[in-house]
Amino acid sequence: MALHLTGAQALVAALAAENVGHVFGIVGGKLSPLLHAISQQRGLRFMGVRHEAAGPMMAAAVHAGSGRMAVALGEMGPGGLNMASGMGVAFNNNLPLLAITTNQHRAAAYPHSGMFMDMDTKAVLAPLTKWNAVVHDARRMPELVRTAFREALGGRPGPVHLDIPQDVLISPCHFADDEFDPAPSRYRASHSARPAADAIGQAVHLLRGAKRPLVVAGGGVVSSHAAGAVRALAAMLQAPVVPTQMALGVVPTDSPHFIGHGGLIAGDAVRAAFEQADVIVSIGCRWSSWMWDERGALARRSHRVISINIDPSALGHPVMHEVGMLADASLALADLNAALNAAGTLQVDAQWLPHIRAVRAQYDAKLAVMARDTEATMHPAALASAVAQAMPPDALAVYDGGHTTFWSNDFTPVKDVRTRFHEPGMSHLGFGLPYALALKLQHPARAVLNITGDGSFGFTLNELDTARRERLPVINVIHNNAAWGIIRQGQKMQFDFELGTSLDETDYAAVARGFGCHGEVVRRAQDVGPAMARAIASGLPAVLDCRTRFLPHPAMPMFGSMNRYGFDALTEPAPHASDK
Repeated sequence: MALHLTGAQALVAALAAENVGHVFGIVGGKLSPLLHAISQQRGLRFMGVRHEAAGPMMAAAVHAGSGRMAVALGEMGPGGLNMASGMGVAFNNNLPLLAITTNQHRAAAYPHSGMFMDMDTKAVLAPLTKWNAVVHDARRMPELVRTAFREALGGRPGPVHLDIPQDVLISPCHFADDEFDPAPSRYRASHSARPAADAIGQAVHLLRGAKRPLVVAGGGVVSSHAAGAVRALAAMLQAPVVPTQMALGVVPTDSPHFIGHGGLIAGDAVRAAFEQADVIVSIGCRWSSWMWDERGALARRSHRVISINIDPSALGHPVMHEVGMLADASLALADLNAALNAAGTLQVDAQWLPHIRAVRAQYDAKLAVMARDTEATMHPAALASAVAQAMPPDALAVYDGGHTTFWSNDFTPVKDVRTRFHEPGMSHLGFGLPYALALKLQHPARAVLNITGDGSFGFTLNELDTARRERLPVINVIHNNAAWGIIRQGQKMQFDFELGTSLDETDYAAVARGFGCHGEVVRRAQDVGPAMARAIASGLPAVLDCRTRFLPHPAMPMFGSMNRYGFDALTEPAPHASDK
């Protein structure tokens, strides 16, 4: 018996086959057929946001927090245009989602005929997606949805996009009665790649001779559920571990292998570890500029690098390797750990890990001095330390706010993966509140914090309305120094001027109360704990407007060195022949 479905109903049936649970977006007239189909599908929850950019941010957070796919919707024209910044968050951080936009009916679209809200949405979002397509015929809906999921989740993951002319959504079609029955394993890969045996042998040979091995863990470790295997490898090698910003929690902050996380913002021990390591094991890491200085990637050509990545384009660039494994991180580590265990005694310097841990201890001591600051307006370290002490042990935390994230990265304890979240790829200010809302949606029993800056909070504070409507009591902790602090410092240092950096006189707690949320101004570090307890007890979305002063983080010189990469070569005059 044939199924009689509209294009919208076929789309929702295809999403149900993939067990999609969440759709984020703003209602629109051209979206009505799809919204009606969503309303008829059990298990598929639509959440209305206040700006389309928040939809992809929230869908990205669903995957970051759980590994599941979600959907973001946008109306044609400005709806799709507004989605672009959120799509950048997903694309630059390799977080898969399905974006769906509408467009003019087929008689007036591709090429467009000049109606209002015309836009080639496929072209606009093409640079921000792994794959995208226009659905010209509703009969192809199941096929194209399956293709979208295959592309989103295959290899290096990322967002995908379907643009659907409005008449395709209402177009009636006949489908075979088993069209939506095939499990995802029938049309996309369900098993990951294991490494070649000779690559494992080469890696074991390198590691058996290593004196000062270093493990670098990226987001691929999290997506392949390989954190336990990384910890086992570190224990065998007695090696320090550097998790990237996408891999916080791969080693807990109380682990004997922890020396800092996040790359160059982690302080002295990370730099020392790279300078002194002889063999580096890079797992699921694409070596973004958070792992660079003025000379480029901190893994130099002088290092002997073992690189494991599911994405062939990430092998050998920007870091060259001696052993490259095109493989899933979990499977590669299972083979590597087994082979190392069978290989017998290693030659690691017994003082290697204690030495780097001692460098980290010295850095922690410097941070502790800052956190004890008692000036009238809070030191950002004092606030970050107070937040870390006040947050519930099982809380989830998002680090938003540019320079503010450096302090959060230092002080917030981490026990496991998918509990702390940076946005390093696009570094989009304001992603924190949408992210936190999506995390709270997935973990309603756990406290969820968005630790942010005053500047970044302004980008998406309208989503406090979403938080209140949807009864998602996230806690926003604002480092409020009433300025674009790091920009102001840069203006002063470079040209001795100041323009447009003041953010004085905004009471974010009052703004929160205006949205029907809980809001407090906090002026002293000792008041952070009681204020957070009241925020949690309120049962409402909350804003703690914490008044701080701006002070540069101690990792700023390293951050500056990363920004100089390649620039000096462009600005310095070429050497004269007589100077060679």
